[in-house]
Amino acid sequence: MHALKLFRLPPGKKVNLARIDPDFTGEFVDKIGAEAIVEANTQKLADLQAKLYAENKRSLLVVLQGMDTSGKDGTIRHVMSGMNPLGVSVHSFKSPTHLELDHDYLWRVHQVCPRRGEVAVFNRSHYEDVLIARVRKLAPPDEIEKRYRQINDFERHLTENGTVILKCFLHISKQEQKQRLVSRLKDPMKNWKFEEGDLRERTMWNQYQHAYELALQRCGTAHAPWLVIPANKKWFRNLTVSQAMVLTLEAMNPKIPKPRLDLKGIVVR
Repeated sequence: MHALKLFRLPPGKKVNLARIDPDFTGEFVDKIGAEAIVEANTQKLADLQAKLYAENKRSLLVVLQGMDTSGKDGTIRHVMSGMNPLGVSVHSFKSPTHLELDHDYLWRVHQVCPRRGEVAVFNRSHYEDVLIARVRKLAPPDEIEKRYRQINDFERHLTENGTVILKCFLHISKQEQKQRLVSRLKDPMKNWKFEEGDLRERTMWNQYQHAYELALQRCGTAHAPWLVIPANKKWFRNLTVSQAMVLTLEAMNPKIPKPRLDLKGIVVR
């Protein structure tokens, strides 16, 4: 399965999420075979990340977006488990602070973009400013319209300066979201995840789907395309994201740098 080809959206093409099956699992009928591939990808990612870190010339930014319960936390926990914490950062974007509100909306995002040699993972991202901001009317419509272009310019700036961007929309159904919310209510170990706002946001499911369709269409570019990942099956979500990360890093082809000294003849006593 070539995740980058199968799930990549053509830049600028109109998106209809209702026509993309969130239950899709390709040739896999269950998680048995998929988990073995994820385990192998975990080791590949560890090796590739070590080379990226040593090379210290480029960086990788992984953007995870999706409806509530789509599995952003779970993806990070399962897919990135083998990577060295020294070269990986994870950032969640909550409501902006007073300091952040005193700057433009992309200021807080640029602060945490990956340094050279690093992998950064965004659990939600700058796209909240054309998603929740659009649905909840937190900014005027003309301001939202400007942001699509600004986001594209921002991402182009990052890619032209050595950051490769992998954007994944974790696509789940409304019924699957209901089951996961019920699970949070029933499981004492998951109770802490449940918030009253989850139910309020769920009533605006259709508005969020439309907002996502616009973001996927208008901010899918040649330099930073979107992948729509079927995510009703958690194991398939993990398989696909891990495969996409491996393929992306393999395409970057990071190299261990040559020693700065001639090591021949050096003896450690």
